[in-house]
Order: sequence, then structure tokens, then C-alpha cells
Amino acid sequence: MTPRFRSPRLRLLLLTMTLALTLAATGCGTEPAPGSQTAADRSSSADPAPDRAELEARASAAQLVAEHVWVTEAAGYALARQSVGVLGDDGFASVYTEPDGGRIRLSVERLAHADADCTDGPASGSAQEPLVTCERDGEQWYRATESGHAYAREQDGLVVTLSGTRQEVDRATLRAAARAAHRADDYELEQVLPPAGEAAGRQPVERGDLPPEGDGAPNNEVGASG
Repeated sequence: MTPRFRSPRLRLLLLTMTLALTLAATGCGTEPAPGSQTAADRSSSADPAPDRAELEARASAAQLVAEHVWVTEAAGYALARQSVGVLGDDGFASVYTEPDGGRIRLSVERLAHADADCTDGPASGSAQEPLVTCERDGEQWYRATESGHAYAREQDGLVVTLSGTRQEVDRATLRAAARAAHRADDYELEQVLPPAGEAAGRQPVERGDLPPEGDGAPNNEVGASG
């Protein structure tokens, strides 16, 4: 076969097109969730460590306790920054979403033992839909109703729960998110907490359990999340 020669100009054009396509493929999608970088990677980066006093001030402005802020990661999911907010007196809540509409809710709160260990009784708010599954899975408890499911564990006086509807997120994904959940370090706090000056003017976080119509009574469809 006779070899085909391309002019230098044509080769440059093809190289430019290939590079553009590569950058487009790697740049699409959402920003990675906090926690996707290891602590060693962050500590060895050129970026200076966040100022702890500033982080505490930002947490306080958002009515959050910095030590109660947790993060997680799951394939395809990214933190919805507008979902970050206080839960109860000094708890923490956030939501991770993926492009197809899936949602994983992370909550950290001072709760009774039963809210983690479902064998002791139903979790708070789940009595409207009976449990169909309650079992130990590693260091956590997995519970499920017909419509929702959750992983929960107790740590340092808090109950950490990862939950979602069974239609939006499968058990394997929820388990992975539950196992990856951890208390946010300073680098992750810097990403999660509202910027300085923004928290004071923030509107209340829109609750995911309130129906868009009707009298506004809570919709406990997930059931298993507590």
C-alpha cells in the first residue's frame, strides 16, 4: 500500500482537534465531591492550609458546629452546596445529587440509640411506613421500607445517616457513600461551608420532605431515613 503523507499544516490541525476533544471529554460533568482527594494529597499540595479561626467563624455564621460537618463521596454524585444547613439544634445536613436526579441525603444529629440500631425499635419519623429490612452491615445498620432505605451508625455521640429513595439510589451506591462518610477536615470545610458574609443572608434550606402542594405537612415517603 502506498503510504499517505500529510502536510505539516494538516497534521497540526488534526493534533489541535484531538487535544480539544480530549479536554472537552475530561472537563464535562460536576465538580468532584469533597473527600475525593486524600488527606495526603491535600497536605502535599501547594495551597496553604485553611485558617481554622476563619472556618469556625463561617460555621458559626451558618449556625453550624464545625466538628459536626461530615462529607462523603459516591460515583457520579456531587455535593449540592445550597443544601448545606443545620439540622435540629446542632446537627448537620446536606444532599448529594447526580445528573439523572438521584439524591443521597447525609445527616448528622444527636439522636437516640434506636435511630442507628433499628432492632431496638423504629427510627424517629419512620413509623408511618413499616420496616421491611433491618440488618447489620459491617459497622453500620441498614434499614429499608418499601420506598426508602438508609445506612446509619453512631460515632462520638452522633448518629450519621446516609439515606435516599430506593427508586433513586440503589443499595450498593448508598453503602459506598455510607462507608466513605467522614468528619470534614479543614480543606473540606473550606469547600462545604458557606462563604464568609453569605451565611447571614441565606434563606432557610428547602426541606426535601415537604410536598410542593397541600397544607405543607411533612412527606415521610422515604421512611427509612429517620
